[in-house]
Parts: sequence; C-alpha cells; structure tokens
Amino acid sequence: MDHSRRSQVFRPKSAARNPAPAAHTDRMDAILEVLRRGERFLVCSHARPDGDAIGSMLAMGMLFEQMGKHADLVMADQVPNIYSGLPGVDGIRVAQFVHGPYDAAILLECDGLGRTGVAGLERLFLINIDHHASGHEYANLNWIDRDASSVGELVYRLVKAAGAKVTPEIAHCLYTALLTDTGGFCYGAMQAATFGLAQELVLAGADPVRIAQDVYFSTPASKLLLLGAALGNLNREGRLAWLWVTNEDVQRACANDEDCEGIVNFALCVSGVEAAAFLRELPERRIRIGLRSKGQVNVAAIAGRLGGGGHESAAGCTLEGPLEHALDEILAQLRPSVAALPGEES
Repeated sequence: MDHSRRSQVFRPKSAARNPAPAAHTDRMDAILEVLRRGERFLVCSHARPDGDAIGSMLAMGMLFEQMGKHADLVMADQVPNIYSGLPGVDGIRVAQFVHGPYDAAILLECDGLGRTGVAGLERLFLINIDHHASGHEYANLNWIDRDASSVGELVYRLVKAAGAKVTPEIAHCLYTALLTDTGGFCYGAMQAATFGLAQELVLAGADPVRIAQDVYFSTPASKLLLLGAALGNLNREGRLAWLWVTNEDVQRACANDEDCEGIVNFALCVSGVEAAAFLRELPERRIRIGLRSKGQVNVAAIAGRLGGGGHESAAGCTLEGPLEHALDEILAQLRPSVAALPGEES
C-alpha cells in the first residue's frame, strides 16, 4: 500500500466527547477501507494487558482471519494466567520490538505509542482505536468513543460493519473484554446498550458463567497473601480510602504485577467511600498507582494531571518514590475532588 496516500483517507476534525453516530460510521468506514486494501497487519495493545486488551486483540485477529488477511498479535508483556484459556491466546507473541512490512498497525486502547511498550511502531501506518477518557488523536486514523463500555465494544462494531460472523470464539473474547473493563458491570460507560451487547455475545456463543469463573475464581495464593498485606495498610478519610504494598511485601508473597490487579477495589468497596487509591512500590522504587471511584470523582482527570490516564471511574499513573512522597502527592490530588462532593462528611 502507498502509506502517504492512505494517510489522507480520513482526518477527524475534532475529538468531541459525544460524536454523532455518523462520525463513528465514518471512522469505521475509513478503518475498514485500510483493512480491505491491505494484506499484512500488526495488532497491539497496552503493556501490562488486561482482559479488554487481550480479548479485543484476539477478536481482531479472528476478524482478520475471516477477511483472509495475515495479522501478527504482539504485546510487550505476558498474558495473565486468568486469560490463558481464551480462544487463540497462543497466537499472541511477546516482543519489545517489531519490524517487517505491515500495511497498518492497529493499536487498541493506547493513548500513545509509549503505552504499548513496543518499539518500531513509529514508522508504520497507525490506526488508533480507544475508548478511554484520556484518549487522543496521535495516529493516521483515530477512532475514539469515550462513551463505549470497552474497546471490545468497538471491535464488536467493527466486526459487524465488516460483515464478518461473530463466532463463539469472537463472542467469548469480547464478552471477557466487556466483563472485565466494566469491573463485572459495576463501572464505566454503563447503559442499557451495554447489557444488550452482553446479550448478543451470549447468543453468539459466549458462556457467561465459565468466563466469570475464569476471571473471578482463579485467584492464585500469592495474590491473596499480597491482598492481606495491602489490607493491613488500609486507611480511610471520610469518602476517600487508600492502601499500599511495598516491594518487600510483593517479594514476601512471591507475587507479581498480575497479582496487584483489582486490589484497589477492596478500598473502594468500603461503605461510604467514593474514591480509592492503591499504591504499589516497584523494584526501582517508583510507585504505580491505581485509582477507582464510584462515579462521582473523575479519577481519569486526576491521573492525567500526573502523567497517567484511563476511565473516569478507573485510571492510573506512576510517580517517583519514595512511597510516602507518592502517597502525599496522590492524596493532595484526590482530597479536593472528594471534599467537593455534595454531603461530604466533615
């Protein structure tokens, strides 16, 4: 393909928060035109992948297969164990650098090339598909729908627009994406259509019971030990709660990055709490922070001010240590937002 010519196919004029349906159709049409004309593609998502990243990547790979195209699925980090049973997961390759001729690279829920953890993308024709509040237009083609429940929802629309079949395997992957990125249908862009999509995926062959058990009832002992350490550090201040673990806690539990996922929710689930933070000390003493809210606090905006991003109700960032300094910094950002809530306790 002539990439210089293809880059002129579609140039969105704005990144409005609620684009008209026609704008989304234009984005899909432009993306599909590139997919139909090309033959070889790369699919990536963000480092430290979650269920939405992995499920959406796999579904995109299956779409390419139906279209008779070749697609390499590449990510910087290993697939977490709870997603190891997803259809086609063995086709994902772990690499920190890509090369070779590709007609385009599809980047799923990444707010920039650095978010992928993969080098070599900058020379490719880039297609950015995202739904995060922190998403922005950095690629040759950009489709950002901040009202979508997950990037899996956008991939589903793309599959349908391409006239492809939503197979049981695609449905399984996309239901996993939907379930995990809404926190078990607890946060995110939840609306009636979200449950309509879940119904369509189940009718197409997704097994909701099996998927939920794979995601929520496959916890390793190392995560429970780490959770115990975190809960021992639980603090609450009115409608704000936080907890943390040191690198020593992680090592003592024989835990890893995957085991840290979801711990922040145990602070958020405290009755009366509206926003929560979980701090994890990394080996190099930097501090990775996960933020959650029940909907009244925009944690994506807070994370964005600190160099991170995410959803309005689920976001994150990384700060310089030590732990005490990072805790003071994130609390200084969270406290004004929580204090501004109506009916805040003194």
